[in-house]
Amino acid sequence: MKRLRVGVFGAGRGCDLAQNFLLLDCDIVALCDSREDRIKEGLRLIPEPEAVYHDFDSFIAHDMDAVILANDFDQHTPYAIRCLKKGIHVFSECIVSGTMAESVALVRAAEKSDAVFMLAENYPQMKFNLEMKRIADGKTLGKILYGEGEYNHPTAPDDSWFRHTYNYYPEHWRNFLPRTYYVTHSLAPLMRATGATPKRVTAMNVYAPFPANVPSASYVGDRAAVIVTLNDDDSVFKFTGCAAFGAEGNSYRLCGTEGQIENLRGMDGQVMLRYNKWSVPEGMKENNLYMPGWNDPDEELIEKSGHGGADYLTARMFLSCVRDGKQPEHPFDVYSATVMSSVAILGHRSALENGTPYDIPDFREEAWRVKYENDRLTPFFGPDGEAPTIACCSHPDYRPTEEQFRLYKEDLGL
Repeated sequence: MKRLRVGVFGAGRGCDLAQNFLLLDCDIVALCDSREDRIKEGLRLIPEPEAVYHDFDSFIAHDMDAVILANDFDQHTPYAIRCLKKGIHVFSECIVSGTMAESVALVRAAEKSDAVFMLAENYPQMKFNLEMKRIADGKTLGKILYGEGEYNHPTAPDDSWFRHTYNYYPEHWRNFLPRTYYVTHSLAPLMRATGATPKRVTAMNVYAPFPANVPSASYVGDRAAVIVTLNDDDSVFKFTGCAAFGAEGNSYRLCGTEGQIENLRGMDGQVMLRYNKWSVPEGMKENNLYMPGWNDPDEELIEKSGHGGADYLTARMFLSCVRDGKQPEHPFDVYSATVMSSVAILGHRSALENGTPYDIPDFREEAWRVKYENDRLTPFFGPDGEAPTIACCSHPDYRPTEEQFRLYKEDLGL
């Protein structure tokens, strides 16, 4: 079988992902990033690609079958569309769309292309989330009524390494990131385990600015957003975007008519599977605490991968779709991916409006496309310096203090 020729756009996260493609017998033929330090680090992970580029126009002209899109969080869609138009398969980091109009344009481009488009969302492939899906698929929990997802990733205010690596100029997207936007790590595992798709969203933000004497250029004083969706199967999900409260960790829970399953916070991936005493399946106990296994022939390679093995499994899924000539399943396909982007974007608007509910569009339908095809509201600076067009914080007038901003610039040598 022909070895797939893969390019990497965005050498930071992109090269982390690319290592899994090497394990899966692909060739990484081109690397592109505008930052020289990222290029150097990428070449340490991915040695001897055929070419290195600093601009996308040159990069996309290279002979390759697929592209890993790992550029700025809010800038995936324009590059994905250009790849799709050339028939290049797309493995896109999340979220896939920074605006509602971009979601419409992405779906239209994907439908016209023969190339595979897949959301590179890895958290559903974590061991405990795979186990939750296995149990939900087995139906012993009955009908799934409710799910919770929490992606909690606080960073220390004095973490200079994080600033230099991930938040290195004042207009960086992380300084304007609404708390609903980084949503796929908490939402996608629930969608995959249950098969449900959000149809309506409401959200509330938790406002708690950092102290005035820490380095910061952030215009977001919120620590978290609590998001609730009503889904197409009448279930309800409650989840966060990227939260910064409590202790770091990821937790998920599914509740059905007959029982529930969750991974336990701080317990290294163990799950608790519980049944009502009148619903205990044969051979099970009412309360079952255990560490799930991979049960996968590639376990040795999985264990070498990032994010608890999830990066390898996500790359393997993408390559299987490419080689079989099929689009990925829910929730990794373009329609599910744009649903999650819509939850992020419209959830933020809900939070700005004290929890006003928003219907989530299904971009299979033309009426939804027409409604949102010109909706370009964004909390981020554009690639050419265009100013944000919507507030990024629940308190729209929030700004970093002069002292915070001075310390931020001093730390980065700006």
